[in-house]
Amino acid sequence: MVLLHWLGLIAGAMLGLIVSVLAAGALVTLIVTLRVGTKFPPLGPSVEVAGGRLATIQAGPNPSSRGTIVLLHGASANAADPMEGVGRRLAESGFRVIAFDRPGYGWSDRLGDRDMASPAAQGHAIAQAIEGIGTGRVILMGHSWAGALATAIALDHPEVVSGLVLVAPVAMPFPAMAPLPWYYRLALKPPVAWLLSRTVTTPLGLYYLERAGRAAFRPQELPGDYLDRSRSALVLRPATMLANLEDLIGLPAALAAQAPRYGTIAVPTVIVSGDADAAVPATRHAEPLARTIPGARLVLLPGIGHMVPYMATDALVDAIERLAAEIGATETEPVAP
Repeated sequence: MVLLHWLGLIAGAMLGLIVSVLAAGALVTLIVTLRVGTKFPPLGPSVEVAGGRLATIQAGPNPSSRGTIVLLHGASANAADPMEGVGRRLAESGFRVIAFDRPGYGWSDRLGDRDMASPAAQGHAIAQAIEGIGTGRVILMGHSWAGALATAIALDHPEVVSGLVLVAPVAMPFPAMAPLPWYYRLALKPPVAWLLSRTVTTPLGLYYLERAGRAAFRPQELPGDYLDRSRSALVLRPATMLANLEDLIGLPAALAAQAPRYGTIAVPTVIVSGDADAAVPATRHAEPLARTIPGARLVLLPGIGHMVPYMATDALVDAIERLAAEIGATETEPVAP
């Protein structure tokens, strides 16, 4: 009886500690969410699509004689990331530039539950938004995770795409992985994931935000103003943290499904990657992808890591302008009798 009494006291103390930690985490999460939303409000118009709205940041002339470029961001990011990296430069060059918050990121609605985690589902929403804006066919630039998204749009909605720019793209299937440990599988169950996203993930994300930025930029240094310019803290809000997790978990299966179709992509494509990218190695993704997409051109940048839009802006702008010129020349060629 004494042993049972002490075991009960220990269990009660542990339960109380867990509840206290979760309560403290929930309070921190609420404070961070409110502050982040106030500091980084929407910067552009939203577009109505099925199930909600997609937020944008826009720059450059409208209309533009040089055409429209749509920027799609990677994991843990938002529309400001590619816009501040390369989008402003493209706008100065005369392009109309539209950067989307992917579903569930920035100020975009998730538009659904876990079904929206796949590049194909997000691509359908982005394509619908492009048609709603009325730009005509656009050049799509997808960075990192959005390499899978941009290729999905080119596969499923070629009518909205005039060209592809895939930057440090995640696109090729991953090697087979061992099953996740039971505690990870438990944490990914929807009720548990919902609870964790509203209690502990935001404080942990806040602690690691700058470290994650430094890791993404290696071997280059993290620019001192990057976190503010890219509005990185928007990912710390609970719903976005959960969406980001779902997108990352669902990506391997999505890539395995869409990769066999890459040979059918028919739009002009340029792939730009750094040969020092440890996050998404070019040897695993950019190089085999360039061999798979018919006519794709590979630009491999010596010594550059994952954050090409910031660390090799000139080279990326040159690649995009060259692609746009090629597309323009093709579209203005006279039709043979």
